[in-house]
Amino acid sequence: MADLPRKAAARTARLAALPLGYAGRKTVGFGKRLGGAPAEAVMNDLQQRTAEQLFRTLGELKGGAMKFGQLLSVFEAALPEDVAAPYRDHLTRLQDAAPPMPTSTVREILARELGADWKEQLVWLDGGPTAAASIGQVHKGRWHDGREVAVKVQYPGAGEALMSDIKQLSRLARTIGPVFPGLDIKPLVEEVRARAADELDYTLEAEAQSVYAKAFANDPEIVVPGVVAVGKTVLITEWLESDSSLARIIKEGTVEERNHYGELLVRFMFAGPSRTGMLHADPHPGNFRIIPNDDGTPGRLGVLDYGAVARLEEGNLPRAMGTLIRLAALGDAEALMDGLRQEGFIKDKISLDPQQLIEYLAPFAEPTKVERFQFTRAWMREQFARINNPRDPAFTIAIKINLPASYMLIHRTWIGGIGVLSQLEAEAPFNAILTEFLPGFADAG
Repeated sequence: MADLPRKAAARTARLAALPLGYAGRKTVGFGKRLGGAPAEAVMNDLQQRTAEQLFRTLGELKGGAMKFGQLLSVFEAALPEDVAAPYRDHLTRLQDAAPPMPTSTVREILARELGADWKEQLVWLDGGPTAAASIGQVHKGRWHDGREVAVKVQYPGAGEALMSDIKQLSRLARTIGPVFPGLDIKPLVEEVRARAADELDYTLEAEAQSVYAKAFANDPEIVVPGVVAVGKTVLITEWLESDSSLARIIKEGTVEERNHYGELLVRFMFAGPSRTGMLHADPHPGNFRIIPNDDGTPGRLGVLDYGAVARLEEGNLPRAMGTLIRLAALGDAEALMDGLRQEGFIKDKISLDPQQLIEYLAPFAEPTKVERFQFTRAWMREQFARINNPRDPAFTIAIKINLPASYMLIHRTWIGGIGVLSQLEAEAPFNAILTEFLPGFADAG
């Protein structure tokens, strides 16, 4: 594939075929059922075929389509097991790979971005990519000073493809929805739209990564590669030696690995804002690389991809966020109601039952109420089902809560991080980490 499929009509047709394919398979499945096939076998076959088409299409199109698929992958732990099981392999595969573009195209882009003498700076470039993402792919190279580097090059036509995909996915949100029962697709599409411009500009990503690299330069647990050179569609960083990501730990990791890397993920999520004033807002497993110790035991966690960051207004996560989480854990309904109103989570004319509010928020505060909390797929699914069931009191509260604009990316990242922890089935000292890094948490109550 020379580059991203660039014709809007062709991309639109591929995406439009997703719900049509699902509907067609559903009809075939109904016919099989009439013919005597067991219902469970028919449903498993339907889900498997749907997963294959959905994630193959999202991965091959890259752009906004693949970015949308990566966002879906973070929430996989929230889906019912009978739905999640046939998708899991496809989701994991999407987190780490996509079809490559030719090296000749990569060299043309390097010449355009770095100048005709780019080979004097980048003295060696691997012939094939080592990784691929939604809008770019990565090659290994060697800088003129002897350092091994990662060369990330944006796919030609990425901007056009990204905006075309977002427009089409917005139209298809309702029809893609049945593939993921209970998951609200529209906000995920809007998330891709909101971040599109920043993610296309590698100079902004380089700026954010440089700040993170400096902040974590001497950290014994977290590794952030430094920036070596940058152009608008090329980003060269120090090479991070790692043969796998959190996706492998999710699939086959030991209990020790799950707990160790899960704790490092939590530490990075909260230490990052306190040190940099920014929030790394793309918590899908492929961005977190495993760096074992020399003896093979769990070691450091490398963190990549700073194209999606929230630049925080207070220079850290909001103090009110820590206060509200702590009040929910303490069960202080009146103070919690007041705080939520002050922050805009409850609008002036909205009336809520304080006790129902505490019950609604209790599971989200649960990880902070014990010394160590184990996140599990079952726990995540329980919370997800609770707030999406119209017969559950939590549903009534959920539809009345407002999410202020300043919290949107924070909220999505928080939920996404919990989704990854639940996929890991990791146990972590959540309370201690929030006490150390989240403003307002230790002071409330």
